[in-house]
Amino acid sequence: MTNIQNRNKNQATKVIIPCRISFANIWEPRSINGSEEKYSVSCIIPKDDKKTIARIQSAVEAAKELGRSKKWGGKLPPNLKLPLRDGDIDRPDDEAYADAMFVNANSKDAPQIVDRKVQPIIDPMECGSGDYCNVSVNFYAYNANGNRGVAAGLGNIQKIKDGERLAGRASAASDFTEIESDDDGESIFGEDDLPDYLKS
Repeated sequence: MTNIQNRNKNQATKVIIPCRISFANIWEPRSINGSEEKYSVSCIIPKDDKKTIARIQSAVEAAKELGRSKKWGGKLPPNLKLPLRDGDIDRPDDEAYADAMFVNANSKDAPQIVDRKVQPIIDPMECGSGDYCNVSVNFYAYNANGNRGVAAGLGNIQKIKDGERLAGRASAASDFTEIESDDDGESIFGEDDLPDYLKS
């Protein structure tokens, strides 16, 4: 197989997913249930975004075809574990997943995290669970310990806009109000909330 054919097959399994992110372990790797530490994120896609869901399904099919020849001995195994899941079925008690599909992607390598202008984001508080992002994902077949299926490899993340945080630490801006001072250094805003020893 030529390099061009390989590249085309790899492109067929890669998708940029516009989504809301959750369970975003994107700044530090984390072990889940004693497994190897990895970076991971859950990509939530509204069910009415049929275009994105169709692209994901197409990439999963391409990964299955690669798996048929390279992982599964020329056959598609029954009961393959697939990465595109239904939030109403698999996470019925989580409002963030209502009327949505989702993909859980992970990687041993840290994703690059950038803003709308593709400039690096270095502050972990600037991107996390609840925000809206583009996430690059590569789908691949696996055959390990009797488990066979298609998994989602986490690539990189581009934050598009803020969203209400789903979990984790709040930002400083949401915790505090501004305390201003006049030209003489006297507090003119927020002073009523301060104890006497902190007042200027």
